[in-house]
Amino acid sequence: MIELRDVCFSAESAGVKKDILQNINLKIDERFVCLTGPNGSGKSTLARIIAGIVKPTSGQIFFDGEDITDLTITERAKRGISFAFQQPVRFKGITVKDLVTLAAGKKLTTAECCQYLSEVGLCAQDYISREVDDSLSGGEIKRIEIATMLARSTSLTLFDEPEAGIDIWSFGNLIEVFQKMYDKIQGNILIISHQERIFDIADRIIVVADGQVVADGEKEEVLPVLANQRPTVCSVLTEKVKKEG
Repeated sequence: MIELRDVCFSAESAGVKKDILQNINLKIDERFVCLTGPNGSGKSTLARIIAGIVKPTSGQIFFDGEDITDLTITERAKRGISFAFQQPVRFKGITVKDLVTLAAGKKLTTAECCQYLSEVGLCAQDYISREVDDSLSGGEIKRIEIATMLARSTSLTLFDEPEAGIDIWSFGNLIEVFQKMYDKIQGNILIISHQERIFDIADRIIVVADGQVVADGEKEEVLPVLANQRPTVCSVLTEKVKKEG
């Protein structure tokens, strides 16, 4: 379980301080959680704080009961937190097999690597020896990245807008992969997304706006609000919070 207590994050630009996140308090232990909100709301910053890429200005982060606030991204990875970037990194000279093996943290046979690729709908024979470079399409590189996440099988897996840069057909297939992913890794999955198809398969949806959590609940509770109020859902929810607070 990941827990955030009074997490804040501020950044300075041109001598002006801006509050990106304000007193975030969350406990996440569901199978599949979707984090959504408008651009610039702070959701990607929140995910990076959990992963250890960014350090909060104040507040604490706990993972399975341990205070990991001051741990590096490497130390958090060793404890079981994985992070998939919005735009996966490409490595010229490294094969798909090398990448999956590196993610697993142990030596894998070709057959084992092929199994991970098959899980994400790729013909292993066509990809196992290919380099992870610009010759791969957006959909292909996303699938390979998910294969590495399967190989890692960590307690918490974070995805930052996995739909970014891929075509509709590829995204439709990725939804199927995500639906099956939990059964493979048996860990918590947190996905940042604007896509309703991701909302549909989530057990819990957290909406962030202006650096604050403005809605949080099961999809049956949050989806109607998102559907009825878009595109002003976040401003409406923010006003509601202010009035009730």
